Amino acid sequence: MEYAIGVILASAVGMFATVIGFDQERSFYPVVLIVIATYYLIFAAMAQSTDALLAEALPMLLFIALAGIGFRRTPWLVVAGLAFHGVFDFFH
Repeated sequence: MEYAIGVILASAVGMFATVIGFDQERSFYPVVLIVIATYYLIFAAMAQSTDALLAEALPMLLFIALAGIGFRRTPWLVVAGLAFHGVFDFFH
């Protein structure tokens, strides 16, 4: 059920961004990728787990790097980051 909710919410955000016109800005999806990356740290902090916080820092930095490099060079890296986020959540 949680996977269906994730897919539905991600699709809804994408469609909303398209309808409103947010996705016409090159920075929109890189910023989305950075925001969802920070959720890992937020959840670790809410769990009050230093181990989880340290473990989640590396994936967060990877997603932020993909967003930044993708914004500067090729948006396909942002696409890859968003796709990898879904895969990461599936196995997480």
